[in-house]
Amino acid sequence: MEKKLYVGNLPYSATDASLKDLFSAAGNVAAASIIVDKFSKRSKGFGFVEMATEEEAAKAKDMFNGTEIEGRKVIVDEARPMKENNFRGE
Repeated sequence: MEKKLYVGNLPYSATDASLKDLFSAAGNVAAASIIVDKFSKRSKGFGFVEMATEEEAAKAKDMFNGTEIEGRKVIVDEARPMKENNFRGE
C-alpha cells in the first residue's frame, strides 16, 4: 500500500523530478509533486512524495528528515488527510 509523505522547507528550485530522484534512494517512488502557487506558478517550498510501501516511507523519513538541501533543513513527515474546504459556510 502506498504511503504519502509531506516534504517541507524545500528550496524553491526543487522540481517534481528532482524530488522523485532524491527520494528514490529510499525505495520505489510512486509519485512526487511540488506544490506551486496558482497565480505566480512559483514553488511554495513544500511537496508530497508517495512511496510504494510503508517500509520505504519510514526509511525515506529516517533518511531525509532534518537533512540539508541547498542550505535548507528539510522536514519529512507522514502526510495528513486533506480537510474539506467549505468556503460558503454551509
